[in-house]
This record gives sequence, structure tokens and C-alpha cells, in this order.
Amino acid sequence: MAEVASTAKSGKVVIRNIGLLLSGDLDKPILDADTIVVNDGLIVAVGKEKDCDCEGAQTVIDVKKTCVAPGLIDSHVHPVFGDWTPRQSQLGWIDSTMNGGVTTMISAGEVHLPGRPKDIVGVKALAITAQRAFDNFRPGGVKVLAGAPVLEKGMVESDFKEMAEAGVGLLGEVGLGSVKAGYEAKEMVAWARKYGIQSTIHTGGPSIPGSGLIDKDVVLEADADVIGHINGGHTSLPEAHVCELCEKSSRAIEIVHNGNERVAIAAAKAALDLKCPHRIILGTDGPAGSGVQPLGILRMVAMLSSLANIPAELVFCFATGNTARIRKLNCGLIEPGRAADFVFMDRAQHTAGKTLLESVQLGDIPGVGMVMIDGIVRCGRSRNTPPATEIPVVVSGAH
Repeated sequence: MAEVASTAKSGKVVIRNIGLLLSGDLDKPILDADTIVVNDGLIVAVGKEKDCDCEGAQTVIDVKKTCVAPGLIDSHVHPVFGDWTPRQSQLGWIDSTMNGGVTTMISAGEVHLPGRPKDIVGVKALAITAQRAFDNFRPGGVKVLAGAPVLEKGMVESDFKEMAEAGVGLLGEVGLGSVKAGYEAKEMVAWARKYGIQSTIHTGGPSIPGSGLIDKDVVLEADADVIGHINGGHTSLPEAHVCELCEKSSRAIEIVHNGNERVAIAAAKAALDLKCPHRIILGTDGPAGSGVQPLGILRMVAMLSSLANIPAELVFCFATGNTARIRKLNCGLIEPGRAADFVFMDRAQHTAGKTLLESVQLGDIPGVGMVMIDGIVRCGRSRNTPPATEIPVVVSGAH
């Protein structure tokens, strides 16, 4: 996959004839609008076509009465370098995931790098290098927010200040390195937060050699910003402990594909019962031993909607606007000023559901007809999803 320059400009883009517009916002998940206007990668207008300035567009897309949603955000991935994962000796996994509607990925640590350095100088060097590399290289156009150092014993406050000043904004999963005690993690998480670095903690049993059990007491004491894979990655804490974390912590509740599905449903229901659905975010925790899941986020949406009985339009918010707000990203919501990152979907051919949302609530994933990142079409009909009943068409423009 050739490099996609992050400086490419979309010009003016008009997206019209939208049948269903999902906002990404839990408070108003469906918008009464049929048109989006984009200029140079940012949304400038959302509304009825008659009320929008559609003149002079370089690109016009007819959505054919299908669905437009914010591009999906995978809150938990483990990239290494480029579009390659040594975990499964696989090339092209990021571009393949873009074909599943994902437009942004957030690293929880570059832990699969062969020979990953564990000395403090090496930890910082890897984090800064990964941040720089993925800032310059976007496989399939996907925004990969990488450079997430794993905490090791001996790190001091100045290390976090140095990394933050160099552009590092994330911590890898607390518990994947030598720092596993709650009191040690709490101090380092606080240092990270002081310098604007967001933290995620491993939750559950060990996932890779060198990691270990991180139980509910460690999670609560460490107080990381995101309770990473609260349903285990792969092995979950007891369901009662997961529900206790939802209740006693105010931090983000991250549910992942590569975890315990029963506990995923329990965690989502617990958050709803506690009236804090805005805390739920979704990830895949891939690549991992179970492989690469190009459709992992769509599968999570369908699973939680169908088995936890949550309206599909709300679950899409877990994978978009919730994550954008918690991760402080300028995407994930369809409103002026946000990045023009969209997934165009329709009900899969021959699904039992009469509409896209009904089909998802029945457990079927939708068909992706197009993906747009920063106002630029990155793929047409997905090579990975079932075929959509209808697909958008570019009626004018060079794409």
C-alpha cells in the first residue's frame, strides 16, 4: 500500500441524497439532514440540500438514500511499523481494516515489535519513532495515533515531560511492562496526565509473555484514563469485578473484540444501568494471537446491539463520538468543524432486516459502500464486508 500524504486536500465536496445520517452523538444519534458539505477535509455544513451551499463542488457524491456515519474509531490496536504486523506475519492489515469502515486507530502500545526495547532510553526512542512514523505514513489513509510507550520500572517524571514535548500523547497498556503494582502505576499515570499523555491500563489475565494479571484493585488504584479491554484481552476478570469497575471508576469503559463476549455484554449493560453510556468505547485489541479483525468494530456494534439489546444507532456512537470525545479527537461526530471522515453503509444484501439499523439489531453487519477520510474517497465497495444493497456513486469529480 502506497503512502498517503496527510497534506492532500479534498477541495469542496458535496455529499447528497443521504437516507440515514448517524451523528455519533448519543444525545442525538440520528440527524434530520440529507446533505453534508466539506471543504479541504473539514465539515462546513450539515442540513437539507436546499439550505446548503452546494455550488462549485469538485466532488459530488450521491449516497442513493443509504446511510452515512462518522468513520469508525478503533480505540485499541497494536501496530508496529507500516502496514505490517509480526504477530501474524501479515501485510496490509490497516488498509484491510479501513475496508471495514475504520478511519482512525489508537495504539495501546507497539508491544509486538521483535526485540522491543525495555530500557528507558529505548522505550522513549521507540515511542517517539512510532509517533513520527505513523504521523508521516497513513496506510489506506487511516489515521494511526501511535507512539504509546509501555511503562518500565525506573521511569521518572522527567521522562514523561521529555516524551510529551517530543509529541508523544499516549501510554501503552499499563501492565504489559515491568510496572504492575497499583501504587507504581498510579504515580506514573499521574505524571503522564500532568503532561497531557493519556493512559490505558491492561485489564484481566496476561496476554503476551511478560504481561501479568491486572485485577480490579490495581485498575482502581492506578486510575488510568481508559480501562483497557475491560472484558479481557483475552482473559476477563470475573463479571462481578467488571461491573464493580464500571461502578467505582469514572474512567472510560473500553470493550474489545478480542475479549470475553459474555462479559462485553455485561459491561455494556452495567454502563447503561449506571446511566453512563458515554463512557463506553470500542476497540479490537488486534493484531493479536487470535489474528487481525478487519471487521472487528462492525462486529462489536452488531454483537452489542443484538445481544445486549441496545439500539444500533446508540452502539454506533460507542464506536465514533464517544471515543472521539474521550480521546480528544477532531473526528467521530458529524458537525461543522470536524474532520470529514465517513463510512457509507447500507443493509447487507439478503439480510432479514428491512433497514440498516434493523439488520444490525438482528446481528448482521452492514455492507460498506464507501469510506472517506479527510474528504477524500479511500475505497468504494468494501472488499471485506458483505455487499451493500445500494452503494454511493461519485457523480462528479476526479475520484
